[in-house]
Amino acid sequence: MKKLFALSLIATTTFGAYAQKTLMGFTPASSATQLQTEQQFDQAISSPRIGATLKDLSAYPHHIGSPGGKIVAEKILAKLKSYGFDAHLQPYKVLFPTPKVRLLEMTGPTKYTAILKEAALAEDPTSSQAGQLPTYNAWSADGDVMGQLVFVNYGLPDDYETLAAMGIDVKGKIVIAKYGKSWRGIKPKVAYEHGAIGCIIYSDPKDDGFFAGDVYPKGAYKNETGVQRGSVMDMVIYPGDPLTPGVGATENAKRLDRKDATTILKIPVLPISYKDAKPLLAALGGPVAPAEWRGALPFTYHIGPGATTVHLKLAFNWDLVTAYNVIGTIKGSTYPDEWVLRGNHHDGWVNGADDPLSGQSALLDEAKALGDLLKTGWKPKRTIVYCAWDGEEPGLLGSTEYAEDHDKELQQKAVVYINSDDISRGFYHAGGSHALENFMGEISESVIDPETNVTAKERKRAFELVNAASVKAKKDIMERKADPIGALGSGSDFSSFLQHLGVPTLDIGFGGEGGGGDYHSIYDSYADYVRFKDPGFVYGAVLAKTVGHTVLRMANADVLPFDFRSLSNTLNGYGKEVMEMANTMRESTAMENQLVKSNAFNLAADPTKKMATPTATAEVPAIDFGALTTSLAALKTSADKLAAAMATASASNIDHKALNETIYKAEQQLLAPAGLPRRPWYKHSIYAPGFYTGYGVKTMPGIREAIEQRNWSEVQQQIAAVSATINALAAYLDKAAM
Repeated sequence: MKKLFALSLIATTTFGAYAQKTLMGFTPASSATQLQTEQQFDQAISSPRIGATLKDLSAYPHHIGSPGGKIVAEKILAKLKSYGFDAHLQPYKVLFPTPKVRLLEMTGPTKYTAILKEAALAEDPTSSQAGQLPTYNAWSADGDVMGQLVFVNYGLPDDYETLAAMGIDVKGKIVIAKYGKSWRGIKPKVAYEHGAIGCIIYSDPKDDGFFAGDVYPKGAYKNETGVQRGSVMDMVIYPGDPLTPGVGATENAKRLDRKDATTILKIPVLPISYKDAKPLLAALGGPVAPAEWRGALPFTYHIGPGATTVHLKLAFNWDLVTAYNVIGTIKGSTYPDEWVLRGNHHDGWVNGADDPLSGQSALLDEAKALGDLLKTGWKPKRTIVYCAWDGEEPGLLGSTEYAEDHDKELQQKAVVYINSDDISRGFYHAGGSHALENFMGEISESVIDPETNVTAKERKRAFELVNAASVKAKKDIMERKADPIGALGSGSDFSSFLQHLGVPTLDIGFGGEGGGGDYHSIYDSYADYVRFKDPGFVYGAVLAKTVGHTVLRMANADVLPFDFRSLSNTLNGYGKEVMEMANTMRESTAMENQLVKSNAFNLAADPTKKMATPTATAEVPAIDFGALTTSLAALKTSADKLAAAMATASASNIDHKALNETIYKAEQQLLAPAGLPRRPWYKHSIYAPGFYTGYGVKTMPGIREAIEQRNWSEVQQQIAAVSATINALAAYLDKAAM
């Protein structure tokens, strides 16, 4: 209690001093005006109104292409217009598969036909509605397959290495994998690469169910019939409409034949509940699963294969549907051709109260507060563009098609894209372009956490301190000058802006204390959200204030609040990581080969396990990182010079248009013209979703993934490519500092 009081006292004192400070990118006089504007904005944010908006928009299923989806888009459009935005619907024609046949049955050693349906609950009024999408994985292949069943843990590359060491091959078989540890689309992708003919995915109750706590509706966690729908599109190749890669999916766009779309999977994939998974897993024979593979169902987990066989049959309607993006604009008074974009998607798999309408409702309250400011005569210096995206769930369809359709204009005008998605009570988090790291630290000092009455920044730091793994880690947290922001992979609408176009990007949210198993199920409802995610909608209001301050400062800053020294420090850290990664791989390979030579693996093996005998691995060659270290040193020098020039500019009252335009276009220097190997749509040399992590980011992905794949010639090629983009940025910043 004393610690909490002390933290509150420190934070309150800090916040009081903060209200008097000069903001990044502002003069003392313009800072005072800006803080007064933010105070007016905050007073206009309403938790009850956010709750009412969420209840209204989540009242019925509203997936892309559904009647409810269009109604939700039209309601958002009407709200933006009523708030004073110049708003319109921007439609795109996109491919979207929905199921017409779903069959899963165990054919041996006993018979079982999967239910494939979630239970309607009296405690959750919308769980029994018509118009719900069935439980399925979008972008599965059509298929009718029968084969032996093999349990593959989470279905990741390392799991298949374990299977190979045990002498188990999945070729020609159907695999069953647990949700978790990676994005769902990686599991069937890896299964297909190993020769599997079908993939089943389930949520084990140890990860998402009764092992964590009481299940819904008594508690927040996944009940036995709950199923996680979701896309399995191979988004690490490219997101968006599979038939129009690189161009906007307008009515008359040139489209690929579906068989040529590389992001659609080649095998049938189906998600199931742990109620349906239980008889399948219980019937498996073969070796006992390793301890770390075992879940919480009440039997011994085996791997198979054996007498357990299953029949999986799936067929889909492959329809072109309309994605309705909603775009609302407040024109800037001084720099109308500089855009601050703010977005959140509006489509859900079913009712989508948490994902995405918690964030969408906060966005609409921000828009209402901006509208109230407009009524006082206030105008932003830069144009503010609010975007409600359709089709995010199946594969970032609406935002990607918009970005591809407006690519040149966005690269010319977009100062920043600011994203949110689902949110719940808990801790502030942010990710994005690291030149905005210090700016986001300042933003997180400007809002108060409603549960602890300290700043969002202080609460997050306290959480990190409590959970730090070592004394050194705690010390580092206490001593750091700036709180880091995360690097962005994929999984939400920021991807196209950052990784394809090089638009500076932020993704902002709150969460960590709204646990539960409602994700992408019929139980992602208002009834669930108001009980377990954000009672009182207080974190919806905090998100609206946090993002609102971000939008307002970006729209009104005299000098845009970028600090490329933070980017330089971050890239230097990434460089050290890939160098250490190569050295560690070299040392571990040498050690393993020594053990193979000494026959240690054979002497330690259990003959009853029939483990395969390891063979020697090719040694890791010397890798020349000289070009990378040289480019990173050049960037540090340039970032320091520009920071000094920007500090001088901020103190003056001249027009900074030319400097600002140079600053926000700097991110584009990190785009590699050829893109990443085997996926040229991703052009950012620093941030990308991992080829086998999906949502999870890989930093310096060209270098890092070439090392992981032991492709040594490609490692050197990618060192040269990444170094070239960093040198280009350094030269660009040098010129800006003159």
